[in-house]
Amino acid sequence: MNKEVMIGTWAWGSGISGARAVFGNSPDVSVLRQTFSKAVELGLLNWDTAAVYGMGTCEALLGSLIKGQSDIFISTKFFPPKKYSNGELTKSFNESMKRLQRENADLFWLHTPNNITANLKEAVPLLKEGRIKSIGISNVSMEHIKEAEKALFEYGLKPGAVQNHFSLLRNDQQPIIDYCNANGMRYYAYMVLEQGALGGKYNAENHFPALSMRNFAFPKSKFKKIEGLLAMMRSIAEKYSIDPSQVPVLWAIAKGTVPIVGITKPVYAEKLAAALEVNLTDEEIDMLTEAAKKTGIRQQGVWEPQ
Repeated sequence: MNKEVMIGTWAWGSGISGARAVFGNSPDVSVLRQTFSKAVELGLLNWDTAAVYGMGTCEALLGSLIKGQSDIFISTKFFPPKKYSNGELTKSFNESMKRLQRENADLFWLHTPNNITANLKEAVPLLKEGRIKSIGISNVSMEHIKEAEKALFEYGLKPGAVQNHFSLLRNDQQPIIDYCNANGMRYYAYMVLEQGALGGKYNAENHFPALSMRNFAFPKSKFKKIEGLLAMMRSIAEKYSIDPSQVPVLWAIAKGTVPIVGITKPVYAEKLAAALEVNLTDEEIDMLTEAAKKTGIRQQGVWEPQ
């Protein structure tokens, strides 16, 4: 594989903000363990989680899987409250590391842009000590990025990454992507498959589970609008003998991002690894972009500030 991706684990947690509430189902833990093993076997070593995914249950499960494996790159997040509270970031970091059974995080995020300057300054000692190897900011605008750069500059530090919602149906991030790539920050794209809407499995007839966040975010009426885009994805996938669900991933990579791809079954790891050997043509990238634009859809999560 010559392309970089991050494996997302939002659908691995249980309880509040866990898999059932967001996705409408709860994966079998034994299958998740098999998924992890298969992914690592295939060279998928970058893993992303967060303290709020299942309120710690996701981190705990991942921690049990990565124990003793130093080659696994771990990314996790702190969800800062609207009002800054001194020590909250440090407390959250330490709790995350305990659940992950790690002494340090390869990448640690501010999950939202609440009080960027104050929270980044609190993170400075952890960065200096090497407990946080790189720090990122998520769900942010260009102004937030500039604020983060300014906050860390006086300490001789800089943000290492930005993570925003970016997909064929949320294609408004190119200026930020280009800025990150030009200034030594990696841009991580989350929801590249729009929680499965662009995965090829679901459509207006075979819809998301009724009692799930993604059902409300992507009703049947939207599926009807993306039928042409899904058909184009299937055509391109057939050409390369890959699964249609991987076409949006390859598109996001071609746009200069590191996609965060959620997988819950070993077969999904196999499909992802196979697709990473493929390069879409410039014409195919443009065709997908135009087809997505014609849908008139701009997806936005309820948690996103803009």
